[in-house]
Amino acid sequence: MGHLEIVGYIAAILFVVFIVWRNTNKEREEKKAKEEVLKYSYKYPRMAMTVDAIVFAGESGSRMVLLIQRKFDPFKGLWALPGGFVGMDETLKTACSRELFEETGLTNITLKQFYTFDAIGRDPRHRTVTTVFYGTGDEKAKVIGGDDALLAKWFPINALPEMAFDHAEIIRRFEREKL
Repeated sequence: MGHLEIVGYIAAILFVVFIVWRNTNKEREEKKAKEEVLKYSYKYPRMAMTVDAIVFAGESGSRMVLLIQRKFDPFKGLWALPGGFVGMDETLKTACSRELFEETGLTNITLKQFYTFDAIGRDPRHRTVTTVFYGTGDEKAKVIGGDDALLAKWFPINALPEMAFDHAEIIRRFEREKL
């Protein structure tokens, strides 16, 4: 066996040792990263947190409520309160203002917390809890569907269209308790 063959074998052995070391090191790093993530994770299922906005306008006999038409399932095409999921870096109120703007274009609505709805099965996708905020707007204000809303439109509160989720019930409870 010549010197070149020996050097070739040593190079091949070193290459294999390097690959094994690199893969082992990579596996160790991946395991450490996974353990770091799992350090703050639990095996228990989590609820999703959402917010919804009741924005109304007008006087007692002609009160209007702002709704959006859903662009996606579940309940694609049905009407709903503007709202959505809370980001990890948001307060509930900030999330509600953001969702209201994204789905209707409305800004500068002073929102107050109304109630948290937590009925099991209120969202067919998963366990979802929503905190509802309310405020007043101008029914003449231009609203436009955006983000995951096809349309945004004012409806007479006593003549609601077919609604998604439990939003008709939410509006009725708001009428009883706040209007």
